[in-house]
Amino acid sequence: MRRRPLLVLLAAAATEVSARPTPLVYPQHDPGRVPQWHYMQEVIKLAITRSGASYDLVESPVPMTQARVVRELADRSGRIDLCWTMTSMERETQMLPVRVPMDRGLIGCRIAFVRPEDVDRWRDLRDVEGLARYTAGQGQDWPDTGILRANGLPVQGISRYEALFDMLRLRRIDYFPRAVFEIDDEAATPQAHDLVIEPHVLLRYPAASYLFVRPDRPQLAAELQRGMESAAGDGSLARLFQQYFGDLLRRHNLARRRQLLLKNPLLPPETPLHKPAYWLVIES
Repeated sequence: MRRRPLLVLLAAAATEVSARPTPLVYPQHDPGRVPQWHYMQEVIKLAITRSGASYDLVESPVPMTQARVVRELADRSGRIDLCWTMTSMERETQMLPVRVPMDRGLIGCRIAFVRPEDVDRWRDLRDVEGLARYTAGQGQDWPDTGILRANGLPVQGISRYEALFDMLRLRRIDYFPRAVFEIDDEAATPQAHDLVIEPHVLLRYPAASYLFVRPDRPQLAAELQRGMESAAGDGSLARLFQQYFGDLLRRHNLARRRQLLLKNPLLPPETPLHKPAYWLVIES
């Protein structure tokens, strides 16, 4: 008779443990991109809610570069479970993609840091051929570097992000393209002093920031895919995007800028470009 309460307690404890959400470790946030980080966290929470699964988000205590994040996630014994980054064919062979763009394709919208005295010449820039007269600066391991080069645009690649501002200031490069959601925070840092955000041109190519998970987590990938599809289908993803980025798009006058459309040879053929609910429309 004495064993019964003990068995009941053990069963209750086991039930409590199984009911606890499973932790999901994601990369440590970048202090320079706090608004974007908050948005991405909210998207993951929305996907989890819509999927019906039970997970707890846990930030990694270890700072990592983008390249290291990919290596950690591609490794089945890595210390993170998921990340968000721009997709490419190579990355989709290393990690499991959740093929709904978290950013509605905004990562493919680029505006640039330039030197103040060069702004006038950008006003007259009409096409990609004209842009090819100038040299861009980018991170050496960024997908954007390959995309710009594939469009015939000269690029100076460098491993240290901070040095790109100095290279622009010292005229070793002519412009430093950034994602629209990155540039305001960066413009407020000491690194960008004496540089300005170019106001006339929008570089745009098809691209998507996806959630990626470790190759040994197919169930997690399927659950997040289900949740993201639901959020895109019922409009909640678009509303969340507008809440975080609506003012940003208006502030930088994306609809009034001259759009220079680039091809993206790194874009996997499985990218759901045929699903309009997934993508941001910029009407000029």
